[in-house]
Amino acid sequence: MGDSLTAGYGLAHQEGFVARLQSALDAVHAQTQVLDGGVSGDTSTDALARLDWVLGDKPDAALVELGGNDGLRGLDPATMERNLRAIIGRLQMAHLPVLVSGMLAPPNMGPQYGAQFKAVFERISTLPGILYEPFFLDGVAGHPELQQTDRIHPNAAGVDVIVRRILPPVLRLLQQARETHS
Repeated sequence: MGDSLTAGYGLAHQEGFVARLQSALDAVHAQTQVLDGGVSGDTSTDALARLDWVLGDKPDAALVELGGNDGLRGLDPATMERNLRAIIGRLQMAHLPVLVSGMLAPPNMGPQYGAQFKAVFERISTLPGILYEPFFLDGVAGHPELQQTDRIHPNAAGVDVIVRRILPPVLRLLQQARETHS
């Protein structure tokens, strides 16, 4: 469940995060189908509103990648935190293991906003029962050769960096799902 970073904004389908994550999981014989719950432009409020749609696909686990659009729009970090906690709570009530991939606010929002935004994910990381990965764009943000011309979204090479980095926690998530549903 995520925003344009998950949805593969600006990329051909086969270059996007969902397709590349599926390929990486296939390569390690994870026998998993990755469901695409990414919607470009989604804020945490939008994602919370469409959570029933995502749950309608009957997933066994959830990767939550949200916050980028909240930060780009300068939305209240406290609202984002309430939304993320509500999303995680509903996923856990559905007995789904959850991996949260954090986000940082864009630097142009200023240091105070950036600190408040980061603190939300630091608190989220301590929620019981979730797996946490601190920054979805780690290794890509600030590297123009791994970004599209908008300097926000990863290009295909950037998606590969993200997938390589996030694969180990995704595999832990899938192990939790097997244990939960066995």
